[in-house]
Formats: sequence, C-alpha cells, structure tokens
Amino acid sequence: MRQSLDGKAASTPVCGTVISRVMISAQAGRPADPSALVDVGRLVRAYYELRPDVEDPEQGVSFGTSGHRGSSLNATFNEAHILAITEAICRYRTASGVDGPLFLGRDTHALSEPAFHTALEVLSAHGVQVMVDSDRGYTPTPVISHSILTYNRGRQAGLADGIVITPSHNPPEDGGFKYNPPNGGPADTDVTDAIQEEANRLLASLSEVRRSTPAGSVRTFDYVASYCDDLPAVIDVETIRRSGLKLGADPLGGSSVAYWGAIAERWRLQLEVVNERVDPTFGFMPVDWDGKIRMDCSSPYAMAGLIGLRDRFDVAFANDPDADRHGIVTRDAGLLNPNHYLAAAVSYVFGGQRACLPAAGAGKTVVTSSIIDRIAGHLGRRLVEVPVGFKWFVTGLLNGSLGFGGEESAGASFLRLDGSAWSTDKDGLIMGLLAAEMAARLGSDPGELYDGLTERFGKPWYRRVDAPATPAQKEVLKQLSPEQVRAAELAGEPIRQVLTRAPGNDAPIGGVKVVAEGGWFAARPSGTEDVYKIYAESFRGEDHLHRILEEAEGMVSSALNQQQQQRLMVVVRRSPTIE
Repeated sequence: MRQSLDGKAASTPVCGTVISRVMISAQAGRPADPSALVDVGRLVRAYYELRPDVEDPEQGVSFGTSGHRGSSLNATFNEAHILAITEAICRYRTASGVDGPLFLGRDTHALSEPAFHTALEVLSAHGVQVMVDSDRGYTPTPVISHSILTYNRGRQAGLADGIVITPSHNPPEDGGFKYNPPNGGPADTDVTDAIQEEANRLLASLSEVRRSTPAGSVRTFDYVASYCDDLPAVIDVETIRRSGLKLGADPLGGSSVAYWGAIAERWRLQLEVVNERVDPTFGFMPVDWDGKIRMDCSSPYAMAGLIGLRDRFDVAFANDPDADRHGIVTRDAGLLNPNHYLAAAVSYVFGGQRACLPAAGAGKTVVTSSIIDRIAGHLGRRLVEVPVGFKWFVTGLLNGSLGFGGEESAGASFLRLDGSAWSTDKDGLIMGLLAAEMAARLGSDPGELYDGLTERFGKPWYRRVDAPATPAQKEVLKQLSPEQVRAAELAGEPIRQVLTRAPGNDAPIGGVKVVAEGGWFAARPSGTEDVYKIYAESFRGEDHLHRILEEAEGMVSSALNQQQQQRLMVVVRRSPTIE
C-alpha cells in the first residue's frame, strides 16, 4: 500500500510504476518544508574546503556513462574531483586527437556554478577553446549534443566535444559532471573507464593538474539561437503554430528556462512557461515520493504543479534540470507514463506522418514496454532492443540506422526530417514539441493516441519494484547465465526466452530478462543503491502482473542462491586441507 497525493492509502501506483517497496511519504506532491531546504552557502563552502579521502573508494571518482555524481557535503563532489576529472579529460582529448572546440554547459544545481569555474581553469591551462553561453546562462544536455554534431558535420579533423555539468534530476545538494565525445552522445565505457582511472590517479596528487585564469581561449556562443533556429529541421513548428494549440512548459527550475520562452517567441507558438524561477534550493518544487526534492519530470509527485494546471492547456510538458528527460501532461491522462508516451511517439514517428528513412529502426531498452515491439512489427520497422543506457543508441542515431531511440526512464531522441542526426543524447525539448506536433497533426493528444494503440495491440500493465540486495548479490546478478533460470513457466505460460544479452546488439544486459507470451520480467542491479530492480509487464491484466512479479522474485532469489552456493563450493574445493 502507498499514500496517494491526497495523503490517503492507495493500492495502485500513479502512472503505473511502483518506485519501491516502501510507504510513500505523506508529504509527496506537496511543497517542501522550508527548514528542509539545502543550505547553498554551506554546500559551496564544502565544495572548496572538503578534500576527499583517496583511501576511501566512496570518495573517489566514479565516472560512468552519466559521468561523476556526488555531493560536496560528503566529499564526493568537490573541487578536487573536478580538477582531476577535467585534467583527465584534457589528457584523453590529447591522446585521442580531439583538438576542436569544447562545448561547455551547466544546469541550475548549486554545485554546477563552482564546478563550471573550476573546469574553465583547467581547460584554459591546456589551451582548449571553450564555448560558453553568450549570456553566461544555463545550457541543457541536448543543446550541447546538438552543438557538437552541428559543428562536426562534414569535418574529418578538428572535431568538437563537450562537457555538461549536471546531476540530472538528482536532489539540490548533488552535483554532476559528464563528458560527451565527438559523436555527441554519452561517452562509452572505454572512454569513461580511461577518464576515471586517470582522474583517480590525479586525485592522489593534484600537483599534476594544470590550471590558469580563463582568458583568450574562452569564447562565447549563442546556444539558445543556434538550437531554436534549427528546430524546423526536426519538428514541424509551422503546423504547431497554425493549429493554435495552447501549450504549457515547466522547466522545473532547470536549464531549459531560457529555451521555452525563446522557442515560443521565435516560432510564434501559444506556449506559456508556467514557472520561470531559478532557485538552487529548488524550494518551489513539490517533494517526491520519499519526501525529498527531486526534479523528476516522470514522477507524479514532482510534477504535481503542472498536473494541477492541465486543464489550461491542450498539451503541456516539463523537463528535468538538464532537459534530457521529458514529462508529458494532457487534460484527460494527466501525466503520461513514460512507456505510454514512447509507444505513442514510435507509432507517430514511423506511422507515415513524418519523413523517415525506410531502413531506420526503432530503438528501445530491454526494460521498455513491449507494446513498442508490437507497434514496430505492425509498421514493418526493425526493432533494436539494447541494454539500459542511452549510449547504446548513439551509433544508430549517428548513422541513421535508428530513426528513434527511447528508454523507459523518459529519455529519447529521434532523427531530423532529412534522416540525419539531431542529437545523440536524450532530448526532452524535442520530445515535448513532438507531443505538440502529434496533437496539431492528428487532432489527438498523445494520451488519446496511446489509448487507440491499446485497443489495437492490447493493454499492458507495467510495474517496477526494488528488492534488497547486497553488493555481492548485485555482482552475481550481473553475471547470471540463462541456464541458471530453471523455471519452465512464467505466471502459467511457457517461458519462450531467457536473455542475459540484448537481442539488438548482443551486449550484456547486466542481469536477466525472462519472456513468455503474455508478459515478461527483467531483473538488474542498481548502480547506486543496495537493491536490484525488477521490471515486469503483462498483457493479461493486473492480477497476472502481480503473479509475474512474485515469480520473478522467486526465480531471481533461486538463481542468486544457486550461484552463491556454486561459488562457495569452488572456494571449499580450492581451500587447503588442515589436519
């Protein structure tokens, strides 16, 4: 059971996704208590004053696909980290022959500002030509990706890359720092591993880090105009304008704050920005499911403000602080489940309403709704199913073999109308405008379009739950083989597939996916918490879904126990006999 938005108990989750097996906070969806707001001064002082303990792995650099994240308050995101990471990026650029400009952006989190200045010092010391916003404003992740691709188009040398300073939708006390190579998308593992290794080496001795006062190598760039002026290449803005749709946009206090107003003015759209406040405490946000402030545009609690305004607009949308994610709100549906909107978007993009290369496939992750499989099959489009992580869509979007790539966590991008890449990172801005384009062209909003799809392809019930797992169990789960899932049936149906590698690219999914005719589940460890996540979907109904979830936990527990027992036996056999 959980608490609903009005504080009463509820047995089914809003938007069809269970966040975890805990009680929802009674404050969820309500304004934050002022006493709970982060002390920005303390946060920034800690950024400069605290030094990470290099002997503590928790305080080292952990530079994954989404970059390095942490908080200055617990010595996981401090000046030392940014000095080391930026120096490591500069060395990676030199070793890889990347010598074009670097597009640098930041979001509105409090730690993004000092990290921005730290990074500039190191980049300037290396003579890197750094492109910063001409108004010293905030720059979304997709705008950096778009800028990199636009600059590199037609070039073989002097290629650009980028850095985005953002922890995405994380709480106000967090900071984040990520690198986008010349392909414009999230850096792949070989790149992030190299940067992480070098950064941790440098962290132990910052004397090797070069820094200087930013000077002539820093150039201003009009990110807003460059992005907004190019929108007709990817969105039919004229059809949206002629439709007269009333649109709403909520930046949730993030980096898209300067973009939605500029888009409305540039293309004469009836678009109202409902909240233009920028406050590093994010004190205007309704708190999320656990009582914390989190700018998650896929959460019905964080999105309570825009949901409450839905009757004012034909379609409304919001973004997280770096605008790589989207949340779509309609009058009848309220906040669309991300899977529902992705299904509607795939149907629209490939359904003949837009120019799309005949060979371009539809990309989704292994934990995204399988209604997309049915839609793609009906439209005669190749389905490309990949592990979790947007990096797996980068190559396909870049070479045009993917027309669309999306993941269940509300991140997606798609090709320009001429079939070339628009962005190779998630773009919450064009996903919001795509919802408006759908409504303008079809006369139906994305929620209504999704309802029509369920009538044709069946209605899915989808949930995600989190179950406790030790670090050792999480590691075991990553290494499971199909043979370790011994069950023959899933919720009364024969198991058709047991997957540990993604069908679309044969890459390890870091867990297991079990598929039957009427439903499936996938289990994978969390990268940040001591839990594993179970994603499940049924086309047979909610009771069938609950049965899938129960059996999924049993299968995973059995496989984990079996693997641990096998490892114990190996250890015992290898141990010397003591007499």
